[in-house]
Amino acid sequence: MVHNVFIIMPAYNAGRTIEAVFERIPQQARERISRYVVVDDGSTDDTQSALSRLATRVPNLVSLRHEGNRGYGAAEKTLLDHAMAQGAEVAILLHADGQYSPEKIPQMLQPFDLDQADLVQGSRMLQSGALQGGMPLYKFVANKALTALANLAFGMRMAEYYGGYMAYSRVALQAIPYHKLADSFHFDLQMLVMARVKGLRIQQVPIPTIYAGEVSHLSPIKYGLNVLSVIWNYRSGKYHAF
Repeated sequence: MVHNVFIIMPAYNAGRTIEAVFERIPQQARERISRYVVVDDGSTDDTQSALSRLATRVPNLVSLRHEGNRGYGAAEKTLLDHAMAQGAEVAILLHADGQYSPEKIPQMLQPFDLDQADLVQGSRMLQSGALQGGMPLYKFVANKALTALANLAFGMRMAEYYGGYMAYSRVALQAIPYHKLADSFHFDLQMLVMARVKGLRIQQVPIPTIYAGEVSHLSPIKYGLNVLSVIWNYRSGKYHAF
């Protein structure tokens, strides 16, 4: 069983949702979490007030802050740097908007406990119900199409590449030069690609699809173009050169 588990959380204008995310973390998971680390990535709402309230209830919470918005990938890099410096064995990326289920943290840890994975992704596409869970049809179709293309390009058999519920072992973070990757939303996809390049063990676990009116900071068209860019760069050998 792995120890020194960190929950890492990028937060951008998450004042309305972040406290509820913490409340949903099951006791079974709380007993194993050494530290919660949140980086406020230049929020302009009351995220800082919410973090101050959380600090009174969560003694092992560390709050970091970017004075300006640097981007999702840049926030992850700050979080991963902190986790590595503090000796985390596993770092689980949990989003502050509640779209990825905190209730699934024990399932995200299981492949590490069994020494079957170096990187774990929670996938909404492993079980039926993505559409029933509220995923817009255009996102479902785009996810399926881009996943088929990526599987062909990467020589993998993933259910999806585009979910942001990620967990990294210390071994994975030592092997992947993540500072060379993007500061944008396709950082997680690049981490999966780099895990492939480095020969790391990747597993996916099913998670529920939750769409409940969260505010998205992601342009689907721009993200799709970025996915195609990652595929092109992989085929051209860019990631192998890192």
